[in-house]
Amino acid sequence: MDTLTRLEATVTERLSADPASSYVASLTARGVPAIARKLGEETTEAVIAALSGSDDELVGEAADVLFHLTVLLAAKGIRLERVMAELERREGTSGLDEKASRSR
Repeated sequence: MDTLTRLEATVTERLSADPASSYVASLTARGVPAIARKLGEETTEAVIAALSGSDDELVGEAADVLFHLTVLLAAKGIRLERVMAELERREGTSGLDEKASRSR
């Protein structure tokens, strides 16, 4: 089992934990809008680290983005395997072609 799969399992397990003892549960208890805002904050911090921080700062922020994206997907009932299947579907397709196909 890879790291993201283990993370997804842990997050899913903690969705229904006691919010007083679990960050995932406390964030989830505040609802999808709160999770989405937190993901947005972490993404902004990753962008800032990419532009003006060290590589280590970017790595840390990227980990935060992946973690909070995993929480959001779990809260919405979307399995990571669906995201991976979408990435696999796009594999070998030009990014420009893929983007153009979504706007049709």
